[in-house]
Amino acid sequence: MPAKEKPQIFVKKTSSKTIIDDYAKLMELANYTKFFSPEQKTLVKLNLSWSKYYPACSSPPWQVEGVLKKMKDDGFSGKNIFTCENRTVVTNIAKGLKGNKWSPIITKYNTYFVPLTRVKFTPFKSKLPLMVLDSKIFPEGFSIPQFYIGKNMIHLPTFKTHGHTGSMGGDFDHHNHESAGGITCSIKNSFGGLLTKRRHFSHQYMSEVLVDLLTIQKQIHPSLMAIVDGTVAGDGAGPRCMMPRIKNYIMAGYDQVAVDAIAAKMMGFDPMKLPFIKLCHDAGLGCGDPDQIEIIGDEDAKDEDWKFSVERSLVVWGDQQVRKGKLKFLEPLMHTFLFNLGPVMLSAIYHDLFWYNTIGKQRIKKYNTTEWGRLFKQYPSVIPNGQRLNLIRPE
Repeated sequence: MPAKEKPQIFVKKTSSKTIIDDYAKLMELANYTKFFSPEQKTLVKLNLSWSKYYPACSSPPWQVEGVLKKMKDDGFSGKNIFTCENRTVVTNIAKGLKGNKWSPIITKYNTYFVPLTRVKFTPFKSKLPLMVLDSKIFPEGFSIPQFYIGKNMIHLPTFKTHGHTGSMGGDFDHHNHESAGGITCSIKNSFGGLLTKRRHFSHQYMSEVLVDLLTIQKQIHPSLMAIVDGTVAGDGAGPRCMMPRIKNYIMAGYDQVAVDAIAAKMMGFDPMKLPFIKLCHDAGLGCGDPDQIEIIGDEDAKDEDWKFSVERSLVVWGDQQVRKGKLKFLEPLMHTFLFNLGPVMLSAIYHDLFWYNTIGKQRIKKYNTTEWGRLFKQYPSVIPNGQRLNLIRPE
């Protein structure tokens, strides 16, 4: 039998002066038109980790523009490109569109935006076995956006750490609130789209849920790709309270496990020690072993080691204590109206009012003096007069 081909990950160094052209070159390097046709409908899943703008937290405007411009230049009709995002218990779509300066870009390239809060969710029965979604989290059955089914998908995540993705279901080790690792990249980006608002209850089984989500994606999307922004990466208490680190990399790939594995390795983690990557690898959903992945383009990326570390913000730490730690006796309250009055309110107070207006703004002020901070400030935050965002109607 012929040897199995290594999955390929496409990587390019970039700068603020060349970023839009470099996204085009990256997509050409990946030969994306072999898998994505202008005649087919393509979803472009944005990454909204915070309604407010914070470096490395959500898809930056140049990532959105670079991808949309290249698709339009290659003959994709705006009516076949659907940028999309959902809300969570702690994010707001309208504020995210404005804060991250997405609306003017989506409007500029005459593409659609799909607020996933407005589309129909349809019951989904997986043809492949799932680990937890249909047994522990949604035993009554779960639904996915009907709008997703049969359309191609391009994910637009960023390089960043995450306090929830370094563990599996079971008891939380309350003696050590720092994980050996935890990142969010391409696979985790589906979390905010495929599941309803109740997905917050998936945190207890995050690694297993990510395996299930990739299993589902392989059944509903004819083509699946991630185009990752690492111009500015997030280190520390991700996905929000991070230290922005300028790294000047962008990356793309079709094997979502391999994408996350290379992202993890570049950030300084052993991919095969991250539970969700190891589980996906062992399940045959992709390749998580960096030694079995070929890097195309800037091959020096394989030697990168940013020495990132994972910390947990007060809110993430408290969430895990309730779900799997010493405060697990309070977990039943998470399923009542008190959930909205308690942890959600505490998250808003801590993140939006306290942390952002103290530590966050200090870091943003310093970041704004960098090439990427200056570029962000050049993007308009509102749609020009006489134009409006094209919102898709629910199917």
